[in-house]
Amino acid sequence: MRDRGTTSRRPRLEDVAAAIGMSPSSVSLALSDRPGPSEGTRRRVREAADRLGYRPDRTASLLARRRTRLLGVLLDIRNPFHAELVEDLHHASAGRGYELVLSTVTAHRDERRAVETLLDFRCEALVLLGPTGPIPQHDLPVVAIGKHTGTDIDVVRAADDLGVAQAVEHLVELGHRDITFIDGGKGPIASLRRRGYRTAMRRHGLADSLRIVPGGHDELAGAQAGRALLDSTAGSPAGGPRRTGQLPSAVVASNDMCAVGLQDAFTRAGVRVPDDVSLVGYDNSTLARLAHIDLTSVDQDATQLAKHAVEAAADRLENGRTTAEEFVLTPHLVIRGSTAPPG
Repeated sequence: MRDRGTTSRRPRLEDVAAAIGMSPSSVSLALSDRPGPSEGTRRRVREAADRLGYRPDRTASLLARRRTRLLGVLLDIRNPFHAELVEDLHHASAGRGYELVLSTVTAHRDERRAVETLLDFRCEALVLLGPTGPIPQHDLPVVAIGKHTGTDIDVVRAADDLGVAQAVEHLVELGHRDITFIDGGKGPIASLRRRGYRTAMRRHGLADSLRIVPGGHDELAGAQAGRALLDSTAGSPAGGPRRTGQLPSAVVASNDMCAVGLQDAFTRAGVRVPDDVSLVGYDNSTLARLAHIDLTSVDQDATQLAKHAVEAAADRLENGRTTAEEFVLTPHLVIRGSTAPPG
């Protein structure tokens, strides 16, 4: 608790020194546990600092050593999987002695502006979650979580094509043959997932059943894709080889948010998941784990993605590595109640 006589400004090192009649340099030594002050002196300094509400200015200290130890993170505020990644990034970065600065992409704030904010904060390296556009030119190490086509950028990603292939494999094992894919739009991640769907369908001899419906990364895109499927069915039942005007027996969505939007469109139209149509998402986000959604989904292992991303940035900063590297993790399918054998 602060003394009543202190002002509303943040207490400084000089205030602590004046309160106990010591020099600022001696107080600094005591607070940083460097050799010199006795244990009794250290205790007096800590008690005075607590009483005044003093906290060391970590940024100023790091800048004095020409380091900030700040990792800038770009994320899409609309993506729940990014929120999970940030939580794991905090844990991983703390273990390496780094702090995070977050900058968001929104409907009205693009990636370029978000990256410029991180540069303004003097971040030492950037960790970009699912970037889709070109990265502004700068001299900082950059790690992209998710596939990226830029040069000199470290990439940490799940094998998205294999993840979608696992989803198709699961549905085929359940007996589905008419499996539709809701596309994720533009970008290298969406391209890999689309490729994984095509490859898996052909491998199972289902090339004639290939169907890719335009979609996107959010619930609205999923709902629109669902309505497009419904509008093409004229109310015919699902199951069996596709005929004109019939729903597929199963759908793989490009991510969980898209799948949730699709499920909502189906529910409003009286189409039951999984009784009428089985549904698989991608990301195994908190949405997928909600009891009333219970979505089968591909898990990318956010903890390991975050760990490898922080380690890649730290390796660049601490060991001087200059060659770009790619770390590819194998995803796995988490089966829940949204998939079942075709009715």
